[in-house]
Amino acid sequence: MTIKVASAQYPIARHETLNDWKNYTEKWVKSAVDQQADMLVFPEYGSMELVSVLPAAVQQDLHLQIAEMQQLLAFFRETFTTLAQKYNAIIIAPSFPVKVGEQYFNRVYVYSQKGEVGYQDKLFMTRFENEEWGIHSAPKQLTVFETTWGKFGIQICYDSEFALGTHHLAENGIDLLLVPSCTETIRGAARVHVGTRARAMEQQVYAVVAQTVGNAEWSPAVDINYGYTGFYSTPDKQLPEEGIIATGIPQAEEWQIVELDLDLIKLVREDGQVLNFKDHQPLLAIFKNEQITIVTAQV
Repeated sequence: MTIKVASAQYPIARHETLNDWKNYTEKWVKSAVDQQADMLVFPEYGSMELVSVLPAAVQQDLHLQIAEMQQLLAFFRETFTTLAQKYNAIIIAPSFPVKVGEQYFNRVYVYSQKGEVGYQDKLFMTRFENEEWGIHSAPKQLTVFETTWGKFGIQICYDSEFALGTHHLAENGIDLLLVPSCTETIRGAARVHVGTRARAMEQQVYAVVAQTVGNAEWSPAVDINYGYTGFYSTPDKQLPEEGIIATGIPQAEEWQIVELDLDLIKLVREDGQVLNFKDHQPLLAIFKNEQITIVTAQV
């Protein structure tokens, strides 16, 4: 069984109106689908370009902008629901800072022909999110997305630098890990890619990184972006010797599209040169003093 995945090197663009943003987003989706992609992965905080349609005073206020974005959330969700159904694709939308109660969580919504099928919140906050922006760590819930071809899970940016989430997702059946990310430096991008490669090796899964690129000087939240896409596996039988399937050209605005053979994941888990996934099973991997829950979503 194979799946063709498109991962975005996505610029934070300015838009005059919501319809401009909608048309721009559809062009990105159509471009990937025209190249026969089955799944489209947008990066973390790609939704921040919506702030460009808000008043200038809002755009320059870190806290006010995410408060005012809440009025755009329904339009954002409706747009991706429509696009997923129109183009018959699984779309991992760019993450959106969603207000839940009195807190803001960094949330990735997932869409398919069925519409909106579920979401994954970010569990670990960077210093900027936590100390300056007011984005909070979400409750420790992980979503396993079930499809006709297998299961996938999501670890948002900094989450990929910790083994626990992917460990629990793999224990619950995922073959594919998606890592939407937004970083502003080479070091930041490197940390995410190194973490993602480690997760691919530890759990013997495919892992895909999507990142923001370029500058958006009008936005104090995502003004500088450095990134590139990455497709990774464990270095084992019939898979790349270094575990690197493909990486994009840093800062290029484009899709990278790769076909992944999920049968090879089953092969290395059952009879690999090493059995990382199997040998992880006895490990105690829980969040200290917190209970992890797993939910499933039918894609």
